[in-house]
Amino acid sequence: MTVRSLEDKIQSVGNPVDMLRNAAAGPYQFPIQSEFSNWRDEQEAWRRTAVLFDQSFHMTDLYVEGPDTRRLVESITANAATNWRRNVAKQFVACTPSGYFVGDAILFILEENRVNIVNKPITRNWVVYHAEQGGFDVELTTDDRALDNRGRRLGYRFEVQGPNAWAILEKVNGGPIEGIKFFRMGEINVAGRRVRALRHGMAGEAGLELFGPFEDHGLIRDTLLEAGQEFGLLPAGSRTYSTVAHESGWFPSPMPAIYSGEDLKAYRQWLPADGFEASISLGGSLVSSDIEDYYLTPWDLGYGHIVKFDHDYIGRSALEAMQDRPHKRKMTLRWDKDDVVRVFASLLSEGDRFKYLDIPASHYATLPYDLVTHEGRPAGISHYPVYSSNVRAWISLALLDEAAARPGAEVSVLWGEPEGGTAKPTVERHVQTEIRATVEPCPISVTARTDYRA
Repeated sequence: MTVRSLEDKIQSVGNPVDMLRNAAAGPYQFPIQSEFSNWRDEQEAWRRTAVLFDQSFHMTDLYVEGPDTRRLVESITANAATNWRRNVAKQFVACTPSGYFVGDAILFILEENRVNIVNKPITRNWVVYHAEQGGFDVELTTDDRALDNRGRRLGYRFEVQGPNAWAILEKVNGGPIEGIKFFRMGEINVAGRRVRALRHGMAGEAGLELFGPFEDHGLIRDTLLEAGQEFGLLPAGSRTYSTVAHESGWFPSPMPAIYSGEDLKAYRQWLPADGFEASISLGGSLVSSDIEDYYLTPWDLGYGHIVKFDHDYIGRSALEAMQDRPHKRKMTLRWDKDDVVRVFASLLSEGDRFKYLDIPASHYATLPYDLVTHEGRPAGISHYPVYSSNVRAWISLALLDEAAARPGAEVSVLWGEPEGGTAKPTVERHVQTEIRATVEPCPISVTARTDYRA
């Protein structure tokens, strides 16, 4: 058969799980220099001094402009569109008609009828499809991530985060920065430019996200680094960036719930056979032949507080029906150090070895789903194990059943892929092993849990 769409590709393979588990793609890519100093100091900078993250290359920006901008956004996001005005930002959460998670993003309301939606291509594709199919009066402009971009990016994006971030930002601004509340935008001065900025705490510390035209990329970056020298500002490379979500508690790569269901067949036929959704890989020890066993709800991912029923949108009825049922809770797992050492020691031993832990981020698939057990029973999933120099431990994010989601609870992570393996080139011959872990709060950063919104 001619394979032109995601739906064609699924049909040619026979099962979306087999398609994803055998995909050649590895982890999500951050196409910047791997280290500027070393990833240990770069990690510790966001807790001790300040760090500069260059987000100008790995995310997809979708600009939506026109009289139907707000109506389009409200029709596909589960969070309220109240307080819609210039310089407000919102967490954008999209769900299927069945109420399962498709993708999230940051929604920047740049003007009353102009927004920027920023994250992976998954969210961009969902918005574009529904804009086209719904006949909304909007103009769509995509600024593709660097890996998909045939030209130059339209915009730069920098994060300045850490306990010294505000001092650095006020230095480049030439005075105090006032009036920018949490998840609100404003403008500051940088090198003679008026730069728009969003206030939030990506690394678990207060800071700003600065964005503007790409031709200013080098000027803004150099100005920030020069101003930050006396405050210990370090630029962070891709190795460090791949570990940042875990301390602040953001779940990076949930399975988009689009691979099944007759009601989404037209969408799968619209998506290309070589697109992001058709190419990402599924990895880990949680194995099921049913793709829907990998689907998640907004509550599972910690977005329950932003799900609202004050407007009509895709998935609302399903979400209303499922809101009171049990959901998983997002927690942090601290891996047992002796078991981690045992995994590394197997590299130096004869015979069987365990799945390699690539330090600092052991991400060998785009969508990592490792089985967690509690008292001998399945209790949820572990996601994206990393080594944190701040915590001095291997940690991972986890979505756990209520009984296991208690700080101090002892659980076990099944590490490695089942015998027989898959065709993923990132997976070597190995045997599975159990790694003990202790459940801790999420975010694990105390500052992220308690302080940075203030």
